[in-house]
Amino acid sequence: MNLKSIHNVYFVGIGGIGMSAIARYFAVNGKQVAGYDKTPSLITSDLEGLGIEIHFDDAIKNIPISFLEKNTTLVVYTPAIPKEHLELNYFFENDFTVLKRSEILGKITETTFCLAVAGTHGKTTTSSILGHIMAKVNATSFLGGIAENYNSNLILGEDKITVVEADEFDRSFLKLSPNVACVTSMDADHLDIYGVPEALQECFVEFTNKVSDTLIVAKGLPLRGLTYAIDEDADYKAFNLKIESGKYIFDVKTPSNEILDITFNLPGKHNVMNAMAALAMADVYGVSLENIKESLGTFKGVKRRFSYKIKTEDFVLIDDYAHHPTEINAVEKSIREMYPNEKVLLVFQPHLFSRTKDFIDDFASALSKFDEILLLDIYPAREKSIAGVNSEWLLSKMHNQHKKMTQKNNIVKDIKNSSAKVVAMLGAGDIGVLINEVTKELLKTTKNEI
Repeated sequence: MNLKSIHNVYFVGIGGIGMSAIARYFAVNGKQVAGYDKTPSLITSDLEGLGIEIHFDDAIKNIPISFLEKNTTLVVYTPAIPKEHLELNYFFENDFTVLKRSEILGKITETTFCLAVAGTHGKTTTSSILGHIMAKVNATSFLGGIAENYNSNLILGEDKITVVEADEFDRSFLKLSPNVACVTSMDADHLDIYGVPEALQECFVEFTNKVSDTLIVAKGLPLRGLTYAIDEDADYKAFNLKIESGKYIFDVKTPSNEILDITFNLPGKHNVMNAMAALAMADVYGVSLENIKESLGTFKGVKRRFSYKIKTEDFVLIDDYAHHPTEINAVEKSIREMYPNEKVLLVFQPHLFSRTKDFIDDFASALSKFDEILLLDIYPAREKSIAGVNSEWLLSKMHNQHKKMTQKNNIVKDIKNSSAKVVAMLGAGDIGVLINEVTKELLKTTKNEI
């Protein structure tokens, strides 16, 4: 397939974070872009601002006429779209060129020098840090989150170097042809796809075998490559970590050099690890250590990754995408590090029935570490319910007396009834939209908004 011969690109599920980055890319490169999504969002609104036509009812009649010419139209879809989707089936049945998001990302990047970030946790933050560094050499970066520095999930550069997230879901990352790659973590996840953790690990090994130049891995993973770590012997080692004025300052040893007094604004040692992965990848590519240091110091973060919605002397509200026990533990550690003497209230929305079932005890353990917990119903996303798997079951597993179920319309009241100074709202479902309304309501009674 020659992308240059394609005039129209139609997205089924255009509002997804990964899909929308590709839609932006085609739009700014002169293609006609349109699409469907289930619900309006800030992302779809931004895309419409670029002149992209979007509708929210699954009906063939809603597809713009110019996109019904199969010889000049490429259709891109996300695996989250249900099999019975009318529009998608129309394109399949009428022999359009139809590709998954991962396949088109592979096509876009196959003729570039591709730096790919893989791992069950840390992909979005690491790729956003790396994209910010690689902007100095005009790389184009496709991100799985909205980078604060750019207010976008696309950092547009030239077409010679690309930075991408290598997503293990649905084995998507096997469609990529990375020159340099890192693997941040290999915890069990997506067992609805893989069945057993061993199958997921085997798929990661298959991905690493596709790396043509250099593989970089967090120390301790069962993979062969350059390693990175904090205060451990590794090819890339961070040491002398300290916190000053809410920022990390640390030194780094590389295979051939040292760089001192790096400043990094994101909380939590897991984010220092993310920064180390990005630093190593950029160093391997050939970006100067001084440029890497400067970029790390100016990186502002990713929306919904430990994002402060309210930050005053009296009250803090944190928004985070964490939806796996390992990620919840990382957020809890970061909060304790930043606010060691404060009471912390967690509002959590579980994501997927299958993930809740597969990791029920780990979820219960991670959630129980907070001082108070408010638990919402499970967000189903692409799934149908599983008998007996619900938030009440998860609540019963938690060893914490200060826990209760809540509903979306009661969250503000429940937060106000708590004496907690620090509140974290976590999850990968529509809690990311809900927190904006919660923030507005809480700001009415909170002074000195950030």
